[in-house]
Amino acid sequence: MSAPSIAPSRAFPVDEPDVSSIVTEDGAPVDNIFSERQMRLLTDPLYVAWAGPPPDDDGAARPFVALANVGVFGTPHTPPVVPDVLLAVGVTLAGDVHEKQHRTWFTWVFGKSPDLVIEVVSNREGGELTQKKTKYRDLHVPIYVVWDPEGHLSDEALQCFELRGMLYVRKRERSFPWLGLGLVIWEGSYEGCNARWLRWVDAHGELLPTGSEAKAEAERRAESERERATAAQERAERLAAKLRALGIDPDAG
Repeated sequence: MSAPSIAPSRAFPVDEPDVSSIVTEDGAPVDNIFSERQMRLLTDPLYVAWAGPPPDDDGAARPFVALANVGVFGTPHTPPVVPDVLLAVGVTLAGDVHEKQHRTWFTWVFGKSPDLVIEVVSNREGGELTQKKTKYRDLHVPIYVVWDPEGHLSDEALQCFELRGMLYVRKRERSFPWLGLGLVIWEGSYEGCNARWLRWVDAHGELLPTGSEAKAEAERRAESERERATAAQERAERLAAKLRALGIDPDAG
């Protein structure tokens, strides 16, 4: 389950560059309610229900980071590209994310680019299949996903690209075995909004539940256990009553 072959990463300076003058966020809001919910639907379930990527060759667990609407800087001297969602494995966030060098995705700090990025298309102006695609290629992002549920850019709602060398190639499969994840289009209600959504599935093709879905499932299981326990108690009581009617003490040793 190896990761896709990608071009070698850039050599970053040994000494971390001064980032004090870099603008890491501009305060611009997300563009619409659907996009805001879709981003959370692609980040929250990973923390709620995903066990993480397959362990490394030594069997050790690998951490991951999933972020929404956070800038990715390739160098201190180039402007960032801001994916709607990014996923990176084998990395952790710093303890103090308020420090300037930890406020965003500085590639030289994390030592790598994200492993997968997702763009949610909401209009024809974002350049998801042109300029942004080129920027992610230059950052050596292995998997690039474009989710276009309203068909602004293409008749295909979901397009996945895999980096081979310095070229993105269409990936027909929506699964990523080296991550233990896949993507599916799901129709349903999320936080009161009925729509087509992009969602994660695990290595077995099962949806990663949201927090509310996981809670509801836990409550259903608990209720089912209570019902089974009640039914077992009632059966025991009926049997005891029959034994007593026959003159047998069910409590006798």
